[in-house]
Amino acid sequence: MVVYKFERSLRSDSPQLSQIFQQKVMGKKRKHSEAEAATREKKEEEVAPERPKRTLSGWKEKKDDQVNQTGSTTFFRNKEKVLVTCSRRISYRYRHLMLNVVDLLPHCKKDNKVESKSSNGATLNELVDLKSCSSCMFFECRKGKDLYLWMSKCPNGPSVKFLVNAVHTMEELKLTGNHLKGSRPILTFSSNFDKDAHWKLLKEMITQIFGIPKEHRKSKPYHDHVFVFSIVDDHIWFRNYQISVPHNESDKIARGGLDKMTLVEVGPRFCLNPIKIFGGSFGGPTLYENPFYISPNQIRALEKKKKAGHYVKKVKAKTRRKMHELDNPLEADEFSEMWKE
Repeated sequence: MVVYKFERSLRSDSPQLSQIFQQKVMGKKRKHSEAEAATREKKEEEVAPERPKRTLSGWKEKKDDQVNQTGSTTFFRNKEKVLVTCSRRISYRYRHLMLNVVDLLPHCKKDNKVESKSSNGATLNELVDLKSCSSCMFFECRKGKDLYLWMSKCPNGPSVKFLVNAVHTMEELKLTGNHLKGSRPILTFSSNFDKDAHWKLLKEMITQIFGIPKEHRKSKPYHDHVFVFSIVDDHIWFRNYQISVPHNESDKIARGGLDKMTLVEVGPRFCLNPIKIFGGSFGGPTLYENPFYISPNQIRALEKKKKAGHYVKKVKAKTRRKMHELDNPLEADEFSEMWKE
């Protein structure tokens, strides 16, 4: 109370004396920003150490070299996403094949049907951009019979057009193999892919599209099935096998025991006949054209000609028979008019 009365009297006398009194006796007040900085420094000192990362095999602690890494070093992270879509008026068998492919690829996104011919390149590139994808698989059905598969790296290419043959879906085959949905596959290719340049390009595109990125949020960190791509008669044949390891709880197989592992087919099955490889996405300059490709329309036209040829042969045989009868008439029978009397 004495100090308060003294300060009040100083204020009434002169403001300079009151400032000196506040600095000497009461102490200088700290600014709000200085107070916040001090509390922030205390909090930074009291931050708890970072917890180790939890994985399926246990707690994973960060190594010293990973902690001491500078910001200049960068690591490649696969962020591949595939857009899977189809054309309108697609048949049920081909639609089931597309759905089977969607089930096998957890990093893909399925979209609505697209018109097959009217500016499909620009439309599909726009869809891929809207879905934040980097690749596209487009199932195009024509005349309700022929299925074409487009594989494209968007938006700059390249792209490949295949004719799909020998289609067998999982529902048709009913095979005994089975594997975990969303697990990562092992991609295997035959030695023919390393012979020519166009096969090497197709191998790289298939690897990027069918290879599931590591640590993808929809994938599971297991390798329990194999995708097999083999070249026979200039066609790419696709098979999907389960890696089966038969063992009991008492008799568990050791790691690396490949002699006891077997492959059981799961499905689906299909065959890809490459038609053209383009430099751009869904078009552009032609990088490769298959010289042995015959379109299904030509095959059907030849079959119709063969059927028409059978009819022409019958007509020609009838005319030849008539001409033969005219050239070689039968002699008159002496007993032909015997019973007319």
